[in-house]
Amino acid sequence: MRAPGLFSDGYVEADGFRIRYLEAGDGAPLVHLHGAGGPRLTPAHDLLSRHFRVVLFEMPGFGQSPENLRTTSMPELASTMAQAIGNLGLDTFNLMGTSFGGKTALWLALQAPERVRALVLEAPAAIRQEGAASPAGSPEEIALRLYAHPERLGAILLPDAATRAKTQPLVQRLRGPDRDADLEGRLSGLATPTLVLFGTLDRVIAPAMGRIYKETMPNCHLVFVYDAAHAISTDRPEAFADVVADFLDRHEAFVISRTPTVIHP
Repeated sequence: MRAPGLFSDGYVEADGFRIRYLEAGDGAPLVHLHGAGGPRLTPAHDLLSRHFRVVLFEMPGFGQSPENLRTTSMPELASTMAQAIGNLGLDTFNLMGTSFGGKTALWLALQAPERVRALVLEAPAAIRQEGAASPAGSPEEIALRLYAHPERLGAILLPDAATRAKTQPLVQRLRGPDRDADLEGRLSGLATPTLVLFGTLDRVIAPAMGRIYKETMPNCHLVFVYDAAHAISTDRPEAFADVVADFLDRHEAFVISRTPTVIHP
């Protein structure tokens, strides 16, 4: 039995990559694909591991992994991660994607809809306002873009300069246009129960982008989280974990229904 909150490291081979993952908890599997900054455990992971078997992957080219010069497109990355999840013995699973990983998760769900029980997208970067730019600059400048109140978080662990230099070419190669016509054209056919969350103070991707998912996807719920920026699960971990757990438990009977909603503190 895996204890909640006590994450252990493991590795799985997929598509020629040796892929690291972090895992804790028992219950239905919840796979998490991270943002462009790489994998980072947050208090929300601990909270979710009380209800689910949480598996946080380090996608090839991110975090501690070697530079990834092979992957050329987001659908290709999604296919690699589907293999990794399958090689871990997970035939069906809940899937959560954050920012950059939200686009990966969407492609994975489109490629293998029969495997994804439900989809959670945290500030997804699949649909962006014109001219949207990734956080850049000094660690302090990046933190101001990502978090609503970085001053409350103490020492924020952001990727170091060497890691950012390693991953930036990969992110630029895979992120695609602000509006991906191929991806958006497929969303109306994706019936997977989906929860899209945006922070009301997101300074990276305009929260209004969330309405496009809701209007396009047939089984999509949209939630706006009050007093959270791009990193919702760090700014408001309890609210984030509560709404995600409730959605994954209820799907169509989700308590917040299909109307755009703000979670107040």
